[in-house]
Amino acid sequence: MTSINYEFYKKMNPKTKPTKFKNLDQMPDQKWHRRISFIKSGIRILGYCFIPFNLIVATALLVVSEVVGIIEELV
Repeated sequence: MTSINYEFYKKMNPKTKPTKFKNLDQMPDQKWHRRISFIKSGIRILGYCFIPFNLIVATALLVVSEVVGIIEELV
């Protein structure tokens, strides 16, 4: 347990005892996860906007957004 995590925990939960933080190195990077999620949502919205005009472009954009979603889960 690092001192930074303990200090954060102590500020958030002053009345409880801290528990050990497990597998912090395996947690996803929240900053990149959020960024990729916003990119995925933007691509998805753009894909839905193309549905009335061009189904092929809309389909391609929605497939790309799903691929970005898979990448999002790997970050």
